[in-house]
Amino acid sequence: MTATFKKEQLVMADTPDMKKSVTLLLAGILALVVGFGAMAGGVLGAWYTWDQAAAQEIVTPDDAAIPGAEVRGPFTMWAQADIITHHQLENTDGLYYAQMDRLVPQVDDSGEVVLDENGEAVMIPNAARASWMNATTLVTALSLGVVSYALATFALVVGLTLAVTGYVFLYIRKRAVLL
Repeated sequence: MTATFKKEQLVMADTPDMKKSVTLLLAGILALVVGFGAMAGGVLGAWYTWDQAAAQEIVTPDDAAIPGAEVRGPFTMWAQADIITHHQLENTDGLYYAQMDRLVPQVDDSGEVVLDENGEAVMIPNAARASWMNATTLVTALSLGVVSYALATFALVVGLTLAVTGYVFLYIRKRAVLL
């Protein structure tokens, strides 16, 4: 009688238990697919960032937080960005881009201010301020690399979590169908 009941239970596809079983099947497969996709994306994202950094052949200077290291991973990228900002602040007397004048008086070889025909100082673009553009570009690119590694790690963790969840759904489904 028990065998007959199990057979009848498995044959009736429109019972609430079988609908739950299909839902678990679909949820499990979807979680596995998205999970493995996220893990692949995380691995490929980290690899791409590493490869692009390696192509640049950057080595941190001796006064960096991580001295003399090839810039490849998030910590060396951070160290390089930090030292670029440090050097830039030294070169601009501790002033950031927005804190500096756009134009400064032109000086001659003796250090005297050059005057125009009206006796006013000739104003030229502030080279120290303009150098912040290069520093900002480099720091932004390095910071983007750090964020890329963080997102790759997040994708790996979420992908692994989804894959395990999918496996658990399929396991629960299998156990429920056998009962």
